[in-house]
Amino acid sequence: MTEISFQSRRSTVYSTKGVVASSQPAATAAGVKILELGGNCVDAAIAVSACLCVLEPASTGIGGDCFALYYEQKSNKVHGLNGSGRSASSATVDATLESLKNKDALRIPWNSIHAVTVPGAIAGWIDSIEAWGSGKVGLDQILAPAIDLAKNGFVVHEVSANIWKSCESKLKLQNPNLKANPFLNENGQAPKEGDLFFNPGIASVLELVVKHGKKGFYEGSVAEAVIKTTSSRGHNLSLEDLKSHTSSIVEPISIDFEKHRVWEIAPNGQGLVALLALGMLQELQNEGVVDIYSHKVNSVEYLHLLIELCKLGFYDSDEYVSDPDFGEAPLSDLLHKSYLQERSHLYSASKILDSETITHGVPNPINKSDTVYFTVADKNGDACSFINSVYEGFGSAVVVPEFGFCLQNRGANFNLTKGSKNALEGGKRPYHTIIPSMITNVNDNSLYAAFGNMGGYMQPVGHVQHVLNMTVFGMTPQQSVDTPRFCLCSDPTGLDRGRGADGPVSTPVTVVALEDGIPEEVAEGLRKLGHTVKSVSGNGRGLFGRAQIIKNIGKDGKIVYAAGSDPRGDGAAVPII
Repeated sequence: MTEISFQSRRSTVYSTKGVVASSQPAATAAGVKILELGGNCVDAAIAVSACLCVLEPASTGIGGDCFALYYEQKSNKVHGLNGSGRSASSATVDATLESLKNKDALRIPWNSIHAVTVPGAIAGWIDSIEAWGSGKVGLDQILAPAIDLAKNGFVVHEVSANIWKSCESKLKLQNPNLKANPFLNENGQAPKEGDLFFNPGIASVLELVVKHGKKGFYEGSVAEAVIKTTSSRGHNLSLEDLKSHTSSIVEPISIDFEKHRVWEIAPNGQGLVALLALGMLQELQNEGVVDIYSHKVNSVEYLHLLIELCKLGFYDSDEYVSDPDFGEAPLSDLLHKSYLQERSHLYSASKILDSETITHGVPNPINKSDTVYFTVADKNGDACSFINSVYEGFGSAVVVPEFGFCLQNRGANFNLTKGSKNALEGGKRPYHTIIPSMITNVNDNSLYAAFGNMGGYMQPVGHVQHVLNMTVFGMTPQQSVDTPRFCLCSDPTGLDRGRGADGPVSTPVTVVALEDGIPEEVAEGLRKLGHTVKSVSGNGRGLFGRAQIIKNIGKDGKIVYAAGSDPRGDGAAVPII
């Protein structure tokens, strides 16, 4: 194992009966409770998700979206669910530009009501339970912990309080009437660490969902309140848009890397970025251009290699990631050995990619953003990798006052360039940053790990780092989440290309953010290669997201899990006993 320098507040957690890892202790406890009641990893994951919507409203909520991967031990198969919502069915680029009063706009601003898309989370929860749940616990039991926390109160933890505080001005801007804003007090202040907080509105929504299922959210009083809120601000979202919403059970996509198979959700998720980067790295390794095993984690050479391959992955994803219902991406071609080999040859160890000339590849001539992630593994050997988000802090920050939740602003991930793959259209799902991941063993497709890394465009970059940390450098889950990370960002001073999403390659310069713990001499070495680098410490470390990992280390048919939970969050990994 390559030696690295990091400080850990925690040790890896081990269990033979199951484990839950999330960013909030009470949410983790809810998952543990459902497993103890006889539920499986999917049942527990939904309980965790619901609790996090209450406990971390700046990061997630019932007004957001979700994605899930489910590993089924008896079949050694990975299943997927896309629980993302769509734009208003009547949305058009022209009408949006007119409403924005800016005919030259390339994207929908985060604070525009037109950034609101249909919330997909509630439907995703119920569809996950119906597809893969144990059948041994009911929806009433699964949602009971979240209802109790919302109705009877919970204590706000440190990291959540810091994120909440950073969103005060946003919440006030979007909701000037503080009496109708449950997330701030009468003085416009967020709760502090240690404060007791109540949200009876969300409790009432979840009670309606228990009673009526998906109709409790997508029809009736909740749906009417959502449309009342959006219509009053000039949005054309309709009751029919909510009523007709559906999740999609999907086939995950994967790539083989060093005797392991890495799994991601297919587009409209951005997991393709991670797979492309790992696939190109594998080709460079096969050809002897690099020897990843000889690299030192977070050295100049190591970071330059991953930065460049992730950038190439983002360029391709900007071109090909969008709603598959509006045109399938050529995934088999993009992940084919010959294409990955061709793209990997653009890598240079001595300089950065020329951002003025580099663009997406053409694999076949016929083909021209704050989140919560958590993972659960159960006594059956099954695992669920789950992610739920409202996109940016509190999403749009537009509150549905009758029910105490914010609507997501995922539509800000569309572009307004007509004819581009990810351009806004009616009833379309946008490019999505939230991505759960899994790793299986190539020889028998047995579970290796369920993991994820929150944080907008940090997510696929984080996935690449965690895959290498564990499969190449032999780190435990806790060591992997503790290790300082890098992130790729767009240049806020640069001109937007107006393609894909507003990610790291949307501007001519891609900024490399290095977390505190990566030496300054490494930053300077990257600058000498041509990278634009910034170092990030303190509360700014939220840029690098919060990761959770459960790894299967059992042998001879025995279940043994090792789990790690990110010290950048409030939560923990907790075993079943």
